[in-house]
Amino acid sequence: MPYFAYKELIREELKKDPPGSEAQYRMAPGLRLRINPNASVKKAAVLVLLYPVEGSLNTVFIRRTQYSGIHSGQISLPGGKMEKIDPDIARTALREAEEEIGINPNDVEVLGQLSKLFIPVSNMLVYPVVGYIADKPVFRPQDKEVAELIETPVEEFLRPGVVQDKTEIILFRRAIVPFYNINGNQIWGATAMIISEFTELLQRIEAHR
Repeated sequence: MPYFAYKELIREELKKDPPGSEAQYRMAPGLRLRINPNASVKKAAVLVLLYPVEGSLNTVFIRRTQYSGIHSGQISLPGGKMEKIDPDIARTALREAEEEIGINPNDVEVLGQLSKLFIPVSNMLVYPVVGYIADKPVFRPQDKEVAELIETPVEEFLRPGVVQDKTEIILFRRAIVPFYNINGNQIWGATAMIISEFTELLQRIEAHR
């Protein structure tokens, strides 16, 4: 199927009831609890950016630089905290993506949003925004925050064997952690939970083709 037709099918699926937390928690670490956000929660947004590469839809992740914070060195989607200057959550995702990977927000067509996800360790309520750029972007990663860009066709998340498990120490306890193995890169945690819901949308589309 041409990538532009696939893009429109994704837009239509995003208008329907989202797969929600059940799809997200398929990729949750074994010890993760379903905790509701409190009144002091901070809003954030990430961008699932879609763009064509040789007839397929790709997306991009960032590997964060090493620093003293809790997300040091992790693979994530571009994004960050909502600021007062942002009129809505979509603008937050686009502004942060511009800062981190250098895309032009005016080039991005927002297709919709996935289900919000609360991250207790950082007290963030994250809103995943799905956007599309008609041509492959020229990325300009922000050196202080981004160590590496990881690009992949979205169809990789449907590949048999892409989901694997590992053991991690989380809050001083051993836990089984599912992850996506994308060319040796391990995508896990909140990012994997968001991609799990997005993958459910892709599976819905494939089921009706």
